[in-house]
Amino acid sequence: MKRVILCADDYAISPGVSEAIAALIADRRINATSVMTVFDGLAPAARALDDAAADTGASIGLHVTLTGAFAPLTAGMAEPSGTFASLPKLLLSALSRRLDAKAVAAEVEAQFAAFHDAFGRPPDHVDGHQHVHVLPVIRTAVIAATARHAPHAFLRDVTPARGALNGLDIKGRLIGAFSAGFARDAARAGLATNRGFGGAYDFSGDHDFATLLGHFLAGVPDGGLVMVHPGRVDDPLVARDPLTHQREVEYGVLRGPQWRAILDAADVSLALPALGNAGKAAA
Repeated sequence: MKRVILCADDYAISPGVSEAIAALIADRRINATSVMTVFDGLAPAARALDDAAADTGASIGLHVTLTGAFAPLTAGMAEPSGTFASLPKLLLSALSRRLDAKAVAAEVEAQFAAFHDAFGRPPDHVDGHQHVHVLPVIRTAVIAATARHAPHAFLRDVTPARGALNGLDIKGRLIGAFSAGFARDAARAGLATNRGFGGAYDFSGDHDFATLLGHFLAGVPDGGLVMVHPGRVDDPLVARDPLTHQREVEYGVLRGPQWRAILDAADVSLALPALGNAGKAAA
């Protein structure tokens, strides 16, 4: 039975999302979550997550956030509006090497510090909101900060597992292209990564998420990672992010009666895999 990391992204983006993810962690329906540290109220959200994760062995990570209609922790990454840049603008700046490397590094440092302040420890893993952590300039800052502050953490490699691609899957392949060489760069810094990735889709309601989840879980190898975005929709989420209703759909599948059958059909265990020196055994 292969061991897979089933990770819920965007913890702390809103109370409804946080409560849903914490419930899934407590019920051992997922075994990892990635935390956004740029919002107020992180300390109580961190305590709630620690309580939910007690004795589960769940991996609690940092979701480096550099895009979105919310304020950064440092002034250098703020647009004139006071918020982060949009993903298209950040992507263009990163690919053209026009990002301010010092500003990126300062924001990443601030988010690591915010995580440590809230949880009292470094993150178990590190990844990025909208996968920005693999982009040029940002990649360098994230790997360096992880090596300094969380050397036993693993980094998320978003290179798609071939079996986890969903048809032509332009989105998954594009994400994978941006991740080229990421595992090599992490290894050079002494950091581990997951072994294969799944979970990218267009988040439309046209998909049968239960079928998609089974496909992703079956398609990643032992040590692979599948991302999910469960949550309950509330006013803060609506104000901050366009991904709303599909979070409820994912939450319903992950907490529903078909969850065990999906894992069994994919021959998946949610015992966390050992990933080099960053592995962490599940309880």
